[in-house]
Amino acid sequence: MIEKTIKLYDENSYLSEFSAKVLSCREITSSKGNKVYEVILDATAFFPEGGGQACDAGYLNEIEVTDVQEKEEIIYHTLTAPVTEGLTVKGEINHTRRFDFMQQHTGEHILSGLVHKHFGYDNVGFHLGTDIVTIDFSGVLKEEDLRTMEEKANEAVFQNIPVTACYPSDDVLKAMNYRSKKELSGAVRIVTIEGIDTCACCAPHVKFTGEVGLIKIVSFQSYKGGTRLEILCGGRALRDYNRKEKNIQNISVLLSAKIYDTSEAVKRLKEEKSALEGKLSSLSLKLLSCKAESVPFGAEPYAVFDSEIEDNQLRNYANLLKERREGIIGIFIPTIKGTDPAKNSLNQQEYRYILCSKNTDIRPLGSELNKTFNGRGGGSKEMVQGSVTGNKDEIESFINNYKD
Repeated sequence: MIEKTIKLYDENSYLSEFSAKVLSCREITSSKGNKVYEVILDATAFFPEGGGQACDAGYLNEIEVTDVQEKEEIIYHTLTAPVTEGLTVKGEINHTRRFDFMQQHTGEHILSGLVHKHFGYDNVGFHLGTDIVTIDFSGVLKEEDLRTMEEKANEAVFQNIPVTACYPSDDVLKAMNYRSKKELSGAVRIVTIEGIDTCACCAPHVKFTGEVGLIKIVSFQSYKGGTRLEILCGGRALRDYNRKEKNIQNISVLLSAKIYDTSEAVKRLKEEKSALEGKLSSLSLKLLSCKAESVPFGAEPYAVFDSEIEDNQLRNYANLLKERREGIIGIFIPTIKGTDPAKNSLNQQEYRYILCSKNTDIRPLGSELNKTFNGRGGGSKEMVQGSVTGNKDEIESFINNYKD
């Protein structure tokens, strides 16, 4: 019977190299169907996935460790190649990843402890991924509440408070007031940041809050009656700041505005854009009216090909033409902008179309047009829209010679 694994990360969260004896190695099939090896050691510095945190990454005897899980206090390492049972192996932890996770997790404890202390809300959901940390709180937090908590969290960082971990006796544990997401059994590891947080947690943490670096709330939203936050700490927060700084500098240059004035500059630009769009809409309507006036009055079917009309102008143009002609009207615009139908009348190309009529049910024509020119579309009795593929001359002839 294999005894429980000694957790070296409990004793030293900064440990990046260790030696251990291989107790078991067996071939298994991964979830992706690959052949991998499940290894049990007598001791390990690899933190297994758990408590919302991903596992450590690294190597055993230079063989990659792709996953680490814990079941009934035994830690299982998944390797890409086998190791010999009974052999003493060298373990290497990806220290950069480990320390990053330590920064994020301790930062989460600081923020969660402060929210619990000031608002009484519980942390009911936590995920520490490789890019972002997500925290779900059981109550509603407004923006001003979160900014206050963020300031207090960073004050705790500046104070460089010790972060301690221990396994209290049952009697001591019963008397303690600590946070926990679930009922716990067996030995319970308590992580304490004096005056800030006391929480049951199995993960590695930094020794002092100053090592967390900056704690930054990057987004928040209402979620299941509470509040969901996304936070970044330490190196992640710095990299995020650098990216945003670069973006805002580029925006500042493009807008010819000082960095802290870019918001107002964008607001003015948006207002100018809205005003120009209004003018453009008015001019577009005048252009459509002029185009419509060039179409002769009549009652026979009539096809119009125009490369200057936009998709969103088709209906307006159709309504204008219906006032000039009694019969069927077909309007066709190339889907590839800049293509002149008149110069490419014999070339196959795709057209967006609209068919309309004041007095005729236009749907049978739409059906025949789609069937003849490999098209699709539909609509009402008065108006049908869709797309077809063909050359201008053949489509125009089809419309002009249509008999309802």
